[in-house]
Amino acid sequence: MNIYEQVSKNKRNSYLLIFSFLVIIMVLGYILGYIFATATFGLLVAFIISLIMILIGYYSGDKLILAMSNAKEVTKKDDPYLVNTVEGLAIASGIPTPKVYIIQENSMNAFATGRDYKHASVTVTSGLRKNMNREELEGVIAHELSHIKNYDVRLMMLIAILVGIIALLSDFLLRSFLWSPRQKHQRGSGGILIIAVLIGAILAILAPLIAQLIKFAVSRQREYLADADGALLNRNPHGLANALKKIKNDKDKMVDTANKATAHLYIENPLRNLGGNFNNLFSTHPPIDSRIKRLEEMY
Repeated sequence: MNIYEQVSKNKRNSYLLIFSFLVIIMVLGYILGYIFATATFGLLVAFIISLIMILIGYYSGDKLILAMSNAKEVTKKDDPYLVNTVEGLAIASGIPTPKVYIIQENSMNAFATGRDYKHASVTVTSGLRKNMNREELEGVIAHELSHIKNYDVRLMMLIAILVGIIALLSDFLLRSFLWSPRQKHQRGSGGILIIAVLIGAILAILAPLIAQLIKFAVSRQREYLADADGALLNRNPHGLANALKKIKNDKDKMVDTANKATAHLYIENPLRNLGGNFNNLFSTHPPIDSRIKRLEEMY
C-alpha cells in the first residue's frame, strides 16, 4: 500500500467511526422518545451542556492544554533550528507557521493543538529535541503539522463532546426509569414496552463504554493518518519511523504533565506503562510497532 492509499484508507475509517457515534446518539434518542414523555427535556439539557462544552473547548481549549502542560513558547532567538524546521515544513504543507512550544521533560514526545491554522501550535519535549537527529525531528514535526492540516484537534474535540452527549443521554435514560411515573409510559403495548425498556437499560449501560471505545479507535486512526500524511509531506517515512523507534525505547516513557484528557494529543501515549492486546483496545494510540511497520513499508 503506497502513501496515498494509506491516507485514503485512514480517512474512510475515521468517517465510519464518527458515523457510529451518531448512530448511537440517534438510537438513544429514539428509545427516550418511545418510552418517556419527558425525553425532550433530557435532549435539551444535553444540547445546552454540549453547546457550552463546544464553546469552551473551541475558544479556550488550546490555551488550557498548553497551560496544563507547562509549555513555554520558543522563538528563533531561543532555538532557531527548531523554529526554522517548523517554519519550513509549514510552508511545504501550505499552512501558516504555527507557534512553537517546548516542555522541559526528559521523556521524548510531542503534540499539536489549536482549533484552526491561525491558532495552531506545535509542542515538543526537551527530551525529544535533544535526542532526535535532523531527519527524525523533521519526521515528528511533519506528523504534528499533519494533525493541524487535517483539523485533527478540532475533530477530537468533537468526538469528546459526542462521548459526553452519549453519557448524558445514557444517564438520563437510566434515571428516567426511576423518576418517570408509570402513567407517563403511554406509548406501546405492555410487551413491547417491556422489551423497549430492557433494550434501553442495556444500551444506557453499554453506550458510554462503546462511545469510549469508538473515541479511542478514532484517535488511533488519526495517528495512522498523520503518520502517512507526515511521511508524504517530507517524503521520508523512515525519518518518522526511526523517531518512533527512539520513542519506543525511551527509558522515561511518562510525560509528567500529561493526563488522560490530553494523552490522545501526543505523538505516542505519554501515559503508557501497560501492554498487551487487550489494553491496546483502550489505548488512544495504535501499537507503535504497527506504526513503524507501516511507515517502513511505504514507498
